[in-house]
Amino acid sequence: MDNRINEIRREISLLRAEMVRVEETMHEEIRHDLDSTETALRLMAMRADLAALVADWKAAGGSEHLPTIEERLKADNRPAQKPKTATHL
Repeated sequence: MDNRINEIRREISLLRAEMVRVEETMHEEIRHDLDSTETALRLMAMRADLAALVADWKAAGGSEHLPTIEERLKADNRPAQKPKTATHL
């Protein structure tokens, strides 16, 4: 069952990343005064897919917190910087 939960989490992660790209495309279309209907409909379909994946994940026994896109963007995922050493003269 853990394999199924991990697979669903991977699918959720990939879908969220794609949703961010689609949303950026939609905003770009709006900035250029283009019709964004098709992109918006695609994004809404992706949201429905995401809701279905989350329901599957919960049904498979997933229970930990799933971060929102905003939480993921705010997270500091950069590698830790090495401390600078003082140079001796």
